[in-house]
Amino acid sequence: MSQDPFDDPRITAVGLLVEAYTGLLSRFAAQYEEHGLSVVEFEVLTRLARSPNKQLRMTDLAAQTSLSTSGVTRVVDRMERDGLLRRRACPSDRRSLHAVVTQTGLDRLAETLPGHLEIIERWFTGQLDAETLRIMLDGLRTVRDAVHPGATLGSTGSPDHPQLPSD
Repeated sequence: MSQDPFDDPRITAVGLLVEAYTGLLSRFAAQYEEHGLSVVEFEVLTRLARSPNKQLRMTDLAAQTSLSTSGVTRVVDRMERDGLLRRRACPSDRRSLHAVVTQTGLDRLAETLPGHLEIIERWFTGQLDAETLRIMLDGLRTVRDAVHPGATLGSTGSPDHPQLPSD
């Protein structure tokens, strides 16, 4: 007797992950909109603010976000026009550009973070005890590193990019 392939626990695991992510994302999107940011703009600002010198090479920013290289260029163009970030030539590679968060971008992020953290606590981390959360974070990092090895590019591995305190 064979097991029903539609009841495979692997499908359940991915389905639950997608459902949880989608539910959180819809709550985040409404809150970001209150502060004049899209989901992608918040993601870019957060990545830059958490990076050494509050900057990343454009290629590393694309690798760390849900954007393609051309997509990150379009988002950075728009965010630069809005004064949230700026481009800066890479001192070690004249072919590369860094995206650097501006004070205006940091201020917008600081205004947005309290509500963002409240949503995270209410709908995500607050649903789990400390040990369950630690285990889940370890598991998510393992999966992230396997499926998206470029997710921490520019964050570690060189004097220009020292180790971040957290991902």
